Amino acid sequence: MSTVRIDERSLSRLKWRCRRGLLENDLFIERFFRQHEDTLTTRQATGLQALMDLADNDLLDLFLARREPEGEIDIPEVHEVLAMLRTVPGGSVRPNQTSRTDERPAT
Repeated sequence: MSTVRIDERSLSRLKWRCRRGLLENDLFIERFFRQHEDTLTTRQATGLQALMDLADNDLLDLFLARREPEGEIDIPEVHEVLAMLRTVPGGSVRPNQTSRTDERPAT
């Protein structure tokens, strides 16, 4: 896979392909494009396209790190894009959402 920057036409098609039915997914994707569209490579575009083949709920589970890629999407390109999607502005990575830190102490 190439690390060549994606061209404008391909970027436009990719953005259209990334439109989702679940608002939460759209929010992740919109933030991703705001942060990375100027430097997005063809390799990263390939990873993002692979993610777009998933159902909305499966995609959200990956975005929130409830699951990790498996099967056909367990490829380096997908892992790279997920790391980018999971990174919040300021450089920190979203914590794994399966751990519960908001539980009340036993009384």
